[in-house]
Amino acid sequence: MMDFQFNIIQEYLPFFFKGALLTIGLSLIGVIMGLILGLLIGLGKMSKNKWVRFPFTVYINCIRGTPLLVQILIIHFGIMPLFMSPVNPIASAIVALSLNSSAYVSEIFRAGIQSIDRGQMEAARSLGMNHVQAMRHIILPQAFKRMIPPLGNEFIVLLKDSSLASIIAAPELMYWGQAAQGEYYRVWEPYICVAIIYLVLTLSLTYLLNYIERKLEKS
Repeated sequence: MMDFQFNIIQEYLPFFFKGALLTIGLSLIGVIMGLILGLLIGLGKMSKNKWVRFPFTVYINCIRGTPLLVQILIIHFGIMPLFMSPVNPIASAIVALSLNSSAYVSEIFRAGIQSIDRGQMEAARSLGMNHVQAMRHIILPQAFKRMIPPLGNEFIVLLKDSSLASIIAAPELMYWGQAAQGEYYRVWEPYICVAIIYLVLTLSLTYLLNYIERKLEKS
């Protein structure tokens, strides 16, 4: 029978909770920045001018076509040293997660906006609204309700993908799991505890998003 050593979990539990808070923070900042950048990128890709549309298309394809782990390493070791010294791994993780999220969120925004009937825009313009006003007051509020499920899924994916930041020593949840494993040469105790914490976080977020979705459906 496996000798499960609870003392390892007890010793590292404060670090696991501290890492979980950083994981939540990284994911939250990443998805917020992803929403802002994603909206701009999505609108850029929807431009009728092919030269305006081209750089946004290239950006989306490059980010979605390469692994997040590679992006984190390039940003941390190649790009961030140009702006700060020494490089802060938390800052690198935030930049990498934000840029990665923005590419996926931009496609969610594009699909959500294009799902709204074109007559809505024409009706808004006939009432005297310009394009920006119509997007802000008519199109985006309707599209946002449809985008809640995929945006929620993106948040959950980002929460789990933040574990890759441990590769650059950002002290998030997975980092402390690896630290415990490296100190005691034990696999089950730290990684099962880390897995349970991730599971609690993702399930809590799933239930919260389902609640928000039901509320929006009734409104």
